[in-house]
Amino acid sequence: MISITFPDGAVREYEKGSSSLDIAKSISEGLARKVLAAEVDGQVWDANRPITNDASLKLLTWNENGGKSTFWHSSAHLMAEAVESLFPGVKFWVGPPVENGFYYDMDLGDRKISEEDLLALEKKMKELSKENNSYTRKEVPKAEAVQYFIDKNDEYKLDLLEGLNDGEITFYTQGNFTDLCRGPHIPHTGLIKAIKLTNIAGAYWKGDDKNKMLTRIYGITFPAQKELDEYLQMLEEAKKRDHRKLGKELSIYTMDEDVGQGLIMWLPNGTVIIEELEKLAKETETEAGYKRVVTPHIAKESMYLTSGHLPYYADSMYPPMEMEGEKYYLRAMNCPHHHKIFAAEPKSYRDLPYRIAEYGTVYRYEQSGELFGLMRVRCLHMNDAHIYCTKDQFNAEFRAVNEMYLKYFKIFGIDKYVMRLSLHTPEKLGIKYVNEPELWIETEEMVRNVLKESGIPYVEVEDEAAFYGPKIDVQIWSVIGREFTLATNQVDFSQGRSFKLQYNTQDNKTETPIIIHRAPLGTHERFIGFLLEHYAGKLPVWLSPVQVKILPISDKFLEYAETILRNLKKADIRAEVDDRQEKIGKKIRDTELMKIPYMLIVGEKEMNEQKVSVRRQGKGDIGTKAVAEFIAETVLEINERREE
Repeated sequence: MISITFPDGAVREYEKGSSSLDIAKSISEGLARKVLAAEVDGQVWDANRPITNDASLKLLTWNENGGKSTFWHSSAHLMAEAVESLFPGVKFWVGPPVENGFYYDMDLGDRKISEEDLLALEKKMKELSKENNSYTRKEVPKAEAVQYFIDKNDEYKLDLLEGLNDGEITFYTQGNFTDLCRGPHIPHTGLIKAIKLTNIAGAYWKGDDKNKMLTRIYGITFPAQKELDEYLQMLEEAKKRDHRKLGKELSIYTMDEDVGQGLIMWLPNGTVIIEELEKLAKETETEAGYKRVVTPHIAKESMYLTSGHLPYYADSMYPPMEMEGEKYYLRAMNCPHHHKIFAAEPKSYRDLPYRIAEYGTVYRYEQSGELFGLMRVRCLHMNDAHIYCTKDQFNAEFRAVNEMYLKYFKIFGIDKYVMRLSLHTPEKLGIKYVNEPELWIETEEMVRNVLKESGIPYVEVEDEAAFYGPKIDVQIWSVIGREFTLATNQVDFSQGRSFKLQYNTQDNKTETPIIIHRAPLGTHERFIGFLLEHYAGKLPVWLSPVQVKILPISDKFLEYAETILRNLKKADIRAEVDDRQEKIGKKIRDTELMKIPYMLIVGEKEMNEQKVSVRRQGKGDIGTKAVAEFIAETVLEINERREE
């Protein structure tokens, strides 16, 4: 017998060699039908793989990431079987699951896959799924595996085998398809009910442009057609909300080859959004006791050697400039400059916590293939700040930063979020992480305690910490369910010593402060990209570049419209007059397309009564109001930063 420990701590005895599926059936047949894979001692296994020793067990269904990932990995194999049946002689490279679905890279020789072929492959996949073929795992000696792929004349799998040894090689078979694969996979193909192949792309073998270009087919599958339909509907909505499309339509930002890839130029409308976000951040940070600083965009190499960013971060930094025998780098992070500000004047315990903030501009040389609209750029404007505090102050300071996040979430209507606590890996101390094992354990527990006390939802992820300490990555979801990494909140127990930062304690000794790196609004680039998609371009009034458009019915009412404009501007309301010689219907449609919150229609009746007819974006006519009444209500809405 073996002892199986469940996530709730319960322990049960089972026959040695029982599979996770057997265990699920012993609990409930309904549960067994939902099980896709299992986490055995922290590793994801096939649900039908025998368990021969005492183990902890978590059953994975579609609701868990491990279940989805396994489902999509198995779907990639099902797609490969369909491709092989329709295109004999195809050779496969790798077919992993991704965030939404899966892909498989393949060598089709001289064949080209068309959109019609995707439909044929979908049809074939549906036929194969109905055969309910089991995914069967087989451990294979290396010599046998090599001979198998020599016989198939498959140089791609032979290349993969070069890095594997006996005991590390498994084949998976379903139906007529066999592949070299470490797994895991779902029990059988019949679980794959809804299928959509979404895209065809090219991909260099091993990601090297010197190698052959392979064909990559993307797809996504679900356990039920309803879920696929909902996903496709969400995709259509996401296309409408794409920040790149909206950024162009709403004149938010532009890029130019003469300026350079990934370097954003903010147009007047985008600059208004930036200024409003900075105003919000400055108000919030001033209230929280931060002081503002300004630092240079470049620094000498010696500073980045002290911080530890060089040489380890050099690939993400622009190449150095040499002047007067010194190397200077465009800054890729603000923290070293802020450490120098802390060190500029003597500090005592009375000066701590010392909080300094800056919307600092940083430059990071992202790879060309990774650049993506506002989400991955090479010049970033970061809502950065650093807090220097004692160990006794850490809990309150770190908690206050998290509460600042929650305040922002409420303002922007962000209902779904999670803090991802990124931890170190002991095996990589001295390689990827500062070699201070005791400090890692201590600081990780300090952060964990703050999260628990705050009641903030969080998950733990290993091997994603900063090199100088644990961090929190803030994951948020837009209203249509798209996930974004917003910002970070990091603990630093290393750079204070590197920069010899000190303060005098109450008993006249010297100590090194703990440093908190935080950026609750992330960067302008990523956050504005998120907001455009979150609001579908219909920004709240306080954020809208143009808040009110005045639409005179004809030129006879232009003078009245200009009078209203002057009154709006006196109240700091961003407004414009549409003085084009167009019909009022076209003016309204064009203003709707620009997603301007308020339209004020003025004609003879409005002019005679000294009023305006008010239309709200997306809602239509909301009545006639006196100009002063409209201004008072709008100013209140702006000042309160209401979502609607």
